Amino acid sequence: MGCSNMKNAMIAFLAPLPSILFYLSFINNSTFPSLTIISTWHPLVLVNILFFFNVNLLFWLIAQIQSSHWMIDPYWTVIPVMLIHYYSSHPLSNYDTWRSKIVIFLTWVWSIRLFHNYFRREKWQWGSREDWRFTNMSQQYGKQWWWASFLSIYLPHQLLLIGLSLPMYVIHSVNQPLNIWDLVAAVVCISGIVIAYIADTQLYNFVMSRNNDDKGITILEIGLWYYSRHPNYLGEQLWWWGLVVFGWNLGHGWTSIGALSNTMCLGYVTKLVEQRMLKQEKRAEAYRMYQNTTSVWIPCFNFKSASSDSQFKIKDA
Repeated sequence: MGCSNMKNAMIAFLAPLPSILFYLSFINNSTFPSLTIISTWHPLVLVNILFFFNVNLLFWLIAQIQSSHWMIDPYWTVIPVMLIHYYSSHPLSNYDTWRSKIVIFLTWVWSIRLFHNYFRREKWQWGSREDWRFTNMSQQYGKQWWWASFLSIYLPHQLLLIGLSLPMYVIHSVNQPLNIWDLVAAVVCISGIVIAYIADTQLYNFVMSRNNDDKGITILEIGLWYYSRHPNYLGEQLWWWGLVVFGWNLGHGWTSIGALSNTMCLGYVTKLVEQRMLKQEKRAEAYRMYQNTTSVWIPCFNFKSASSDSQFKIKDA
């Protein structure tokens, strides 16, 4: 296990090397003069080309060799950080310095939180398993999964991550001074990060306590999970919609297309997660009751009586 973990960690660190070289060409043209012309392409064009070859194609090839599509999950936490630094350092960038610093800082905080939660859940192992949804899809596609995985996993991730990061591009292409709406956007982003962190920590602590002392408790309704069945998803949505407020404030409301698409995808993921819960015999009845008394995402304070505080809930992160 240790050898495999080290190997996967090394692969993960080496995989983005081509993109890192391009980034260095932005901040120091003399280092890689042959890349200077390419680095002056439109930021969105260049980013999509890099994403296609360095993430989609390379990660897919690695997955074929390892028979596991694990690497796209941890990189979900890293790619937005890479994207925002691309946009801020691109030769064609033009932006308000303070707005850029604020959003870059918030993006790093978001990334560290999500990165920590992912590896905490995976017991700090690199590539120990792939997302259960990918495993289910591989069973559905059978022998065709080797090529269908490229269309089902990697291309959608490119569209989604580039779409979600569109406000980051606008922030670094429009130079306007800060105003009150930037404060609103920052508050929404911070609220999302905090809510997601608290929800994920409450879930993690319960899963660990249940694994260490299983008393047959299947449903947990304390903390944020008392008011929402998926408060971690709510926090994640607030983060991305907070970025949209930054873009909308700069006159580019069209950047909401990424957050809107992600909300729709997360709605579908929520449905899959709940269907999975209802297939577990020991939890099905309790979870149906939980569905009847608790809001899906948006917190609701009037569904349940105080007596339900004694109930408990568990779900997969």
